[in-house]
Amino acid sequence: MATYRSPAVLVSADGTRTSGSAALFTEPGRNGGFRPWAGDFRPTADSAAFTNPVGLTLTLEMPDGRSGKVVVQSLKGGTKNTVLALLGEDQPPF
Repeated sequence: MATYRSPAVLVSADGTRTSGSAALFTEPGRNGGFRPWAGDFRPTADSAAFTNPVGLTLTLEMPDGRSGKVVVQSLKGGTKNTVLALLGEDQPPF
């Protein structure tokens, strides 16, 4: 179940920005650590297509300016309804 659902932007290492919507959730925290988080990102229809994004580390920016590093775990869907499965690398930005 998503704990955060809102517009967001994925930013690649070269500065390319991809708008879309994010559905993110946290998992139970581990002793002494931050809560792991993951989710899906759906690019808008007019966004540039990702070429083999699996394994890329990107920055996920929220509308309020907060951000977090994510790794693309998999690519689901086709060309019209692409969904990127994300895994957070640091503190959740939501």
